[in-house]
Amino acid sequence: MKRLRAAGPVLLAAVLVLPACSSSAPKKTDPGLGVRTLACVVESREHDSGSSASSYRGGGTGDYYMTFVTREGQATSRYRLPVSRQQYQRFQEGDRVRITLSNNILTNIQPAE
Repeated sequence: MKRLRAAGPVLLAAVLVLPACSSSAPKKTDPGLGVRTLACVVESREHDSGSSASSYRGGGTGDYYMTFVTREGQATSRYRLPVSRQQYQRFQEGDRVRITLSNNILTNIQPAE
């Protein structure tokens, strides 16, 4: 009888846990995962300057963003992505570029050929 009482909680836990682990419902994958290369046009450039206190100390240069427009199938997509200061200065509105995204993070911008 003591063995039966000791095994009771273990059996109960197994009965509750095993069905949860064996769930075979398909998981939705994010279409943005992986590496993608897109032909885009630079739509806009934005610079968010740092606060006046941080600019006074010389530490806050702000953040740079570009908005890219591309065609994906029948849809037009817009991506607003952070860029480096050098990329911000190099590419102007209307420039045709090829961007590389890794898990929806910008890794490279090249002029379109």
